[in-house]
Amino acid sequence: MADQQPSYGRPQRPPTRPASFHSNMTTPSFLRKLQQHVPNSTQLVGFLTLIISGTILLLLTGLTLTAIILGLIFFTPLVLISSPIWVPVGTVLFIAIAGFLSVCGFGVATLASLSWLYRYFRGFHPPGSDQVDYARSRIADTASHVKDYAREYGGYLHSKVKDAAPGA
Repeated sequence: MADQQPSYGRPQRPPTRPASFHSNMTTPSFLRKLQQHVPNSTQLVGFLTLIISGTILLLLTGLTLTAIILGLIFFTPLVLISSPIWVPVGTVLFIAIAGFLSVCGFGVATLASLSWLYRYFRGFHPPGSDQVDYARSRIADTASHVKDYAREYGGYLHSKVKDAAPGA
């Protein structure tokens, strides 16, 4: 009966489990699993860097959006009042910049083609010169074939034209 009475001031022992319980347990305890997955110091520093960088970028994003919204609130009336000035100025500036960039682009293309032609005619064989030579020979061959064909059948067609229109 003494075993059933509560013992005040004495630590109680946990109930004992049978030996078969410990031998059948194949999975590690929760603490062992937790200790196996503890990150090393490099991973911990990387994770902290990620958290700090993400927080800073999130704060900067919030500040940027706040500045944009406040700028729109304060400057929209100014833009609306002065829009009759800004629309023509913007159009003229757009056309001027587009024209300037077009002229620059055409100038660069002209210089590049003149440089290529200079190197081609000086015999330096710039890239693509063999294709130009091949195209030139094909055109010359076609022209000579057309010339031969015209000589061969030119008299035939001339006589047929005279038969169709005797006064010609």
